[in-house]
Amino acid sequence: MKSIQIELPDKRAVEVNALVEEGWFANENEIVHLALAEFVRRYRLALMEQFHRDDIAWALQQKKPAAT
Repeated sequence: MKSIQIELPDKRAVEVNALVEEGWFANENEIVHLALAEFVRRYRLALMEQFHRDDIAWALQQKKPAAT
């Protein structure tokens, strides 16, 4: 398993700590893990589509004749 370190704005850190203290999550790691999983689930398709658009645009740009 890979470990990462993140920095949060103070306000967000207070919110995260409150959720843990109130028993919604076991610890801060659980919140971050769930948030990242939800982000990937929600935006995977849009990110893949944007990657494909960028890739196609790059390929089309390569086909254009060089300006003289």
